[in-house]
Amino acid sequence: MSGDWAVELHGVRKRYGRGGTAVHALRGIDLTLRHGSHTAVMGPSGSGKSTFLQCAAGLDRPTAGTVRLGGTEITGMKENKLTALRRTRIGFVFQAFNLLPSLTVEQNVVLPMRLAGHRPDRRRAAEVLDQVGLADKARRRPGQLSGGQQQRVAIARALVTRPDVVFADEPTGALDTTTATEILTLLRAAVDTHGATVVMVTHDPAAAAWADRVLFLSDGEIADHLDRDGTAGHHPLDRDHPGSDHSHFRRAHADRIAARMTSLAVPRAHAKAAA
Repeated sequence: MSGDWAVELHGVRKRYGRGGTAVHALRGIDLTLRHGSHTAVMGPSGSGKSTFLQCAAGLDRPTAGTVRLGGTEITGMKENKLTALRRTRIGFVFQAFNLLPSLTVEQNVVLPMRLAGHRPDRRRAAEVLDQVGLADKARRRPGQLSGGQQQRVAIARALVTRPDVVFADEPTGALDTTTATEILTLLRAAVDTHGATVVMVTHDPAAAAWADRVLFLSDGEIADHLDRDGTAGHHPLDRDHPGSDHSHFRRAHADRIAARMTSLAVPRAHAKAAA
């Protein structure tokens, strides 16, 4: 049933241009993601990662196919309704933070509520700021925070409306390794402790290793996937794998992810050489 899924894509295609010069960014994506899951999306440049995120999040419309979020089909939704849905039922975390410098931390966090025409819930804002370890920074402005702290604010903003799904686009791309680990820990906790659903696009195998499942895109198609138990193919998620929260397991899993990425890149390189 649709109610079991946070994200559903059925036959999703995206084409830019027409005729012989057309670019097929997505070539028929079929995917269902459960509530309370953490999915990483990887692939080489031009594989369709960004287009996948934009179509799944309602930021762009597919050329064909359907997209559902929390059981609601958004494919043919009018723009004003789609905008309202994005403000209340979808959270976004971007590499560049996208905080408004003139607003305080608290004002940035409650911004989705204001944009949706709702009265800001300061108690809820305090709750999510506490979750990300910034309870004492509510009155600061972004310029007074470190890059990692600004990304924490962005995560609090993404979670404040209790969205159906949080889409994260390279959320650790601008951060050092230690700070990136802190951010990934927060996203993992949002899933495990608070039941959030996270879909994260990343190029970093170490970041992807925090997810329940890694999807590998190639030429606009899902070419493979790898679960936290290290298996590929049509296997159930193993979110309770013994030791799955330990750094040694994540390092080993990151190595498997990197190896899978390399194996997918080899056929592409051979195809280009043949051409």
